[in-house]
Amino acid sequence: MAIKIGCFALINPFQTLGQQADQIKEWGFEYADVTDNADGACLGSHFGFNAVASLDANAFDIKRLFESRGITLTSVCAHATLLDPTAPWRYGTSQIVKAIRMAASIGIKHVITTEGDAHTTFGENLTDAEAIFSIREKLHEPLQMAKDYGVKILLEPHGKYTDSVQHMERIIDACNSESLGINLDTGNLWLGGGDSIEMISKLGDKIEHVHWKDLPSEYIEQRGKIFGCGMALVPLGSGVIEIEGIYRELINIGFDGYSTLEVAGEEAVKKSFDYLKTLESQYAKA
Repeated sequence: MAIKIGCFALINPFQTLGQQADQIKEWGFEYADVTDNADGACLGSHFGFNAVASLDANAFDIKRLFESRGITLTSVCAHATLLDPTAPWRYGTSQIVKAIRMAASIGIKHVITTEGDAHTTFGENLTDAEAIFSIREKLHEPLQMAKDYGVKILLEPHGKYTDSVQHMERIIDACNSESLGINLDTGNLWLGGGDSIEMISKLGDKIEHVHWKDLPSEYIEQRGKIFGCGMALVPLGSGVIEIEGIYRELINIGFDGYSTLEVAGEEAVKKSFDYLKTLESQYAKA
């Protein structure tokens, strides 16, 4: 049993998706997520200075891009805005649906989403019950599609509600779908005031993917006040999050799926990769 370790395919700014894939392959990774994506065409991608994957692209082109470098895609990230009102310019249900189709067509089993921060007074003023209803309503059709397409939607801790074990339980119960699971993000959950070990203990059977982050001590004062951080700035095992304890608890519940490093900087990525491989060796012998 081993937790498979991949890398966030958005490492360097102003580089194409292919260049990102080349970089993580050079570092020794065999797994990655489709991370930055959007509808339609993207001028930056066309002219070669960003890594956005189009949700309207031929998904097999994206698959071939990674497979040609010996990298297996493990999820499509579709982080949405599930608290604000639906609008064509907000990433939400429509994009999650496209991500499901993309994932299913090329054999990827997981689409990762979350509720995100509210960006409107409407979203900011929702009661807890209204917020959970909003999440449920925006995920209803995607979950129906996910079931039909053989894909699972994984909710990631990345907001007020998904960063709470209690609220996450309420969301899962409200959605009442076998096609809904959890992507455990160690950094986001800690930053939002949650606890990964508690989530593993209470909802471990729902966890099917992991994003690894550690955070420096400067974030302690911000804990519970901000929700979600794109990338860790320090190597795993050097910050305030109990990464080894989380790894141990995942092993204890029998988790042996895919995970992804969300760590910024070559040195930090390499040290984090080595740290997880050390834990793998340690707990494989236990």
